[in-house]
Amino acid sequence: MTTADVLLSRSTEVGTVTIEPVDVDRDGDVLHAWVTHPRSVFWGMQDASVQDVWDAYAAIVADRHHDAWLGRVDGEPAFLAETYDPEHSELAGRYDWRLGDIGMHVLVAPTDRPRSGFTSAVFRTVMELCLDDPRRHRVVVEPDVRNEPIAALNASAGFTVVGHVQLSDKVAALSVCTRDDFERSALGRGPHDVAAHLSPGPMGRAHRMLVAKAIGEFAHERLLDPRPVGPDHELFSPDGRSHYLFHAHRYDLDHWVVGPWSIVRTVDGEPADVDALAFVVEHADVLGIPDGLLPTYLEEISSTLAGSAWKHVHATTSARDLVGADFQAIEAAMTEGHPAFVANNGRIGFSLAEHAAYAPETGSRFAVVWVAARRSLAHLSLGEGLDEESLYTGELDPSTRRRFAGTLHGRGLDPSDYLLVPVHPWQWEHKIAVTFAADLGRDDLVLLGRGDDEYQAQQSIRTYFNTSRRDRHYVKTALSIQNMGFVRGLSPRYMRATPAINDWVADLVASDDELVAGGFGVLRERAAIGYTGDAYHRLGTPSPYTKMIAALWRESPEARLADGERLATMASLLHRDRDGASYAVALVRASGLDATTWVRRYLRAYLRPVVHCLHRYELAFMPHGENLVLVLDGHVPTRVLMKDIGEEVAVMGDLELPAEVERVRADVPAEVKPLSVLTDVFDGFLRFLAAILAEDGLLAPDEFWALVAECIADHQADHPELAEAFARIDLFAPEFAHSCLNRLQLRDTRQMVDLADQADSLLFAGTLVNPVARFRR
Repeated sequence: MTTADVLLSRSTEVGTVTIEPVDVDRDGDVLHAWVTHPRSVFWGMQDASVQDVWDAYAAIVADRHHDAWLGRVDGEPAFLAETYDPEHSELAGRYDWRLGDIGMHVLVAPTDRPRSGFTSAVFRTVMELCLDDPRRHRVVVEPDVRNEPIAALNASAGFTVVGHVQLSDKVAALSVCTRDDFERSALGRGPHDVAAHLSPGPMGRAHRMLVAKAIGEFAHERLLDPRPVGPDHELFSPDGRSHYLFHAHRYDLDHWVVGPWSIVRTVDGEPADVDALAFVVEHADVLGIPDGLLPTYLEEISSTLAGSAWKHVHATTSARDLVGADFQAIEAAMTEGHPAFVANNGRIGFSLAEHAAYAPETGSRFAVVWVAARRSLAHLSLGEGLDEESLYTGELDPSTRRRFAGTLHGRGLDPSDYLLVPVHPWQWEHKIAVTFAADLGRDDLVLLGRGDDEYQAQQSIRTYFNTSRRDRHYVKTALSIQNMGFVRGLSPRYMRATPAINDWVADLVASDDELVAGGFGVLRERAAIGYTGDAYHRLGTPSPYTKMIAALWRESPEARLADGERLATMASLLHRDRDGASYAVALVRASGLDATTWVRRYLRAYLRPVVHCLHRYELAFMPHGENLVLVLDGHVPTRVLMKDIGEEVAVMGDLELPAEVERVRADVPAEVKPLSVLTDVFDGFLRFLAAILAEDGLLAPDEFWALVAECIADHQADHPELAEAFARIDLFAPEFAHSCLNRLQLRDTRQMVDLADQADSLLFAGTLVNPVARFRR
């Protein structure tokens, strides 16, 4: 039963949660049982007697700066909470106190029968208690640094670790959470809010958007052949039962823009909902999906739908707002994923709560988990001028390293025998703690705990930007979820050469006058680490299990900025907000330039250096949107920074390479070499941007492709010494092989084939007319 003194009552997924003041006479024995339980070791009262507990809580009740609360669930005692004024506590003078701060402790009653969602419901209610008073703006907690479960719970509620504080009985991870932080967090939104997108309105929109994209991209890859019907187009399923009528515009490179809201579907002549799953099933035969793999593809389609619906509900930042937004705000605002892949937001493996905590579009921040790997069973590769000590000193605060060393000393281990490896929290919980249990049991791997810096996932899902220290490196880790037909692992053996490859590319770029003049740069992957001491590596056969514990560190672009410059992922140029407004169009309008001048400057910054690398060095990048960071000045791209060098760079000619870099040499047919621009740039990115500018009335397609041709021709005019390369690798050829990404995924929906296998005939669908050929000088 509840009492008349109930201060707060909430209906939750686990029952009615109430909070009332502690009555020591009534509650003392219950509290003693809870705080002395072995599972409550971090409460610090393991050896307390009943009288000790009574005295402690009587003192709290009498203290006007400290309160104790008993929580009940459906009338039964279930948790203990304390709130206090940090300025009248041991924290006084130990941190940056603000008016409106409130301190909080919470202890859920130990039980042998845990209930799913119980702790989250309790914690959410205690946070609501803290912030119920409008004068309270920020909650402060100071858990023991060793308390991993509470650290995870705090992170899910929006807490940020601001430092470590030595208190009388512990080293505390001082953490704060503002009202806004809590309301934006996975926990603050609550289970119903986290699933708010899974309702007819947002899902109906997601189905229409995805079917429109599927029609457009599958028609582009010539898997479907819609027929014109007056001003519209129609498409029949192979069995003739389903019929789609829609409005579409067609542009160069056989690019389709299908109007989502124009789609009308009938089945057997009767009106039917537009349904992405049904669309795939209806067309599975012509799409070439093997029967046994169709469910796997449908799962990725379902996850893509859920992600799209989530963005529709939660992504409220407009394109106009993004014009002045921060780099990471732009990164989180992206709604589409890969522009060409239909199933482009799989994240198979994430739960609903994990999506809220780790998906790029949520903008959530989290601390990575660190493990120690026995040095003799791991390998750390370092770039030029970097040693192990300077790497770890630059990435971890001294207090964090002392804490990690203390953990190893506490197990009787020598820290010098180990290397430190960052891992994603999901990877630790779902893979390392289970799949590598034997390695942990031998102390070949040792859990050290979460770091103090917070990171934000980038659109590439397994790369994280340090939001606590923006000058520190990106961290990229293995993350064994499936996304776009790939399990996102990292191979320790493959990555050994990554720093050397990056140094070689960076040196080449820095020594080229053309590239230097254009401001082109690369974000080097400075270090790579991987663990190979497990049973899976001893088998000698590559598998997903040999790609589960590895990481690399990549330079942050923040240090490259001059005054007035800003950053944005190039993928943002293809972004439309949930109301359909284009970010690229907003940038053009904010710049004060006409569209022709803006596009010319963009191409000078992006296309020209890519073309130069191809013709001078036969060096190809993977220059799609997520792999480029734009440097903006006055809302205009003035230069670009390329990333993902180690995995996605190729030398296609006879350029002399150091032995450790030889891995990047690709022996490809002569006709494939131009595709690094014609396919990866023209078809892979520029066709989408051209259509956006045309749809929004800023620049006609002919004008756009004329500017692309002008950019290439100007480069050729400036470099007559490369005439032979221009002729041999001809970017003005009338046609080029039509390379199709979705065909790769559809052919094996579990694990896409190697994208470098450009000679595979199943990848191609005839030819495309080159949109710049008509502008050859």
